Amino acid sequence: MANRFILNETSYHGAGAISSIADEIKMRGGKKAFVCSDPDLIKFGVTKKVLDVLDNNQLSYEVYSNIKPNPTIENVQSGVEAFKKSGADYIVAIGGGSSMDTAKAIGIIIMNPEFEDVRSLEGVADTKNKSIPIIAVPTTAGTAAEVTINYVITDVEKNRKMVCVDPHDIPVVAVIDPDMMESMPKGLTAATGMDALTHAIEGYITGAAWELSDMFHLKAIEIISRSLRGAVANTPEGREGMALGQYIAGMGFSNVGLGIVHSMAHPLGALYDTPHGVANAIILPTVMEYNAEATGEKYREIARAMGVQNVESMTMEEYRKAAVDAVKQLSQDVGIPADLKEIVKREDIPFLAQSAYDDACRPGNPRETSVEEITALYESLL
Repeated sequence: MANRFILNETSYHGAGAISSIADEIKMRGGKKAFVCSDPDLIKFGVTKKVLDVLDNNQLSYEVYSNIKPNPTIENVQSGVEAFKKSGADYIVAIGGGSSMDTAKAIGIIIMNPEFEDVRSLEGVADTKNKSIPIIAVPTTAGTAAEVTINYVITDVEKNRKMVCVDPHDIPVVAVIDPDMMESMPKGLTAATGMDALTHAIEGYITGAAWELSDMFHLKAIEIISRSLRGAVANTPEGREGMALGQYIAGMGFSNVGLGIVHSMAHPLGALYDTPHGVANAIILPTVMEYNAEATGEKYREIARAMGVQNVESMTMEEYRKAAVDAVKQLSQDVGIPADLKEIVKREDIPFLAQSAYDDACRPGNPRETSVEEITALYESLL
């Protein structure tokens, strides 16, 4: 079986990279941009940095901001209608996963109107046409939505997140500018950074992992581990490292999938509106312990990439524990809660466990699991 790998057509990296947006638009013949960005980014002037580039180059645009942190079916539906009325012919998505996921769903539906029922996009949708062209500008260092073929939309009526996987949704251009991330508060920096680490670790141990994806994931683990503490302290080096590390993780996991850390985190976002990165960070060490027996020698390389010394002399049991401990320490250092006591209601666990088991990320987990075992994992985190 052939291994498929899909990446952006073009990506820009480094401080000031947003200045390249105008050149890309002109080269591609864009007439009017549909700018997707969430209200807080607009309020605090982050979106304006890109709008200034458009204004300075006399490029027409319309802003759409009906986007929630966990974007909903309604956000997508109203976005589709707004796009149709705007006369735009491409999208500029500015923000974290919420803005980019909304943009992806809008872009897919516009070009594949037979999928106007947003629920029909869940899983691997058999779309025929590429999305409206998207230029993605991340403002958080975590989701890597700018380089993935995945997006997540919340079904509010059913209290669940729909994971959508579609190679037609990947942005044609990604612009990873650490200057766009400098205004992130510490808590958001920590949460999104741990989300990126989860992507790298889950992608590295997932059942579909292979040499090419391993290369990206190990490098991402290394960069994130040495950069996240600095990013939370708002150092330029930390911000730049996280901007790159999260993107590299996205290059990998987008092509091989994830596991039950994400499966268990998604229902928390749907039911309690828990920030995705926080949920992942809390769950990750526990699931790493659960998965250890199915990972061969990979935890040794995780420990090494996270800076653990003398892993060569450790037994398998020792380096597996060292990898988990390194993740716990990083999470603690950046202020992530240690458990789900303040988030999960015990009576909701049966619903959460079934939702996690049904989640599209679950089949990629390296260890076979069950609703009962996922239930036990949730309970262990209370």
